[in-house]
Amino acid sequence: MGLRIMAKKAGAVEYVWLQCTECKDLNYRTPVNVKGGIDEKVKAGFKKYCPRERKHILHKIKRK
Repeated sequence: MGLRIMAKKAGAVEYVWLQCTECKDLNYRTPVNVKGGIDEKVKAGFKKYCPRERKHILHKIKRK
């Protein structure tokens, strides 16, 4: 039996950081599908929990 390797297309998924809009902390890292451009809903941001502020706050994409 040979070893099977699954090939993935390069550049289809990119990992980005989600930055809190209030305290500017980089709290989350998430994969985003960039093939065909980033969706407008994703660009608008996500309501995620911020440990420093201790509440749900809008987090926007930050590329390093």
